[in-house]
Amino acid sequence: MRRWIRRWGGRALVAVLRARETVLGRRLGQWQLRMRASARRFAGVARTRSEAGMSTAEYAVGTIAACAFAGLLFKIVSSPEVRKMLSDLISRALKLAG
Repeated sequence: MRRWIRRWGGRALVAVLRARETVLGRRLGQWQLRMRASARRFAGVARTRSEAGMSTAEYAVGTIAACAFAGLLFKIVSSPEVRKMLSDLISRALKLAG
């Protein structure tokens, strides 16, 4: 249908279809209104979001959260129970390998 509209002149065709009050003309008119509304919304969002990415404060909070998670993970892995479990796992794997 898009090729047909391009071939026979998009705006002229829309005018003819709307003038005839056909179902296709009404649907095409509704589609145009929805597209225009979407374009307006997108333009409004694009204007309000001039900055992309994180700001300096967000980087600081993200870095602190990552460091806290790394510290917690280190504490868990370096605990005696987890160390024993890992050493047992490694020794079992070495026994199976050879």
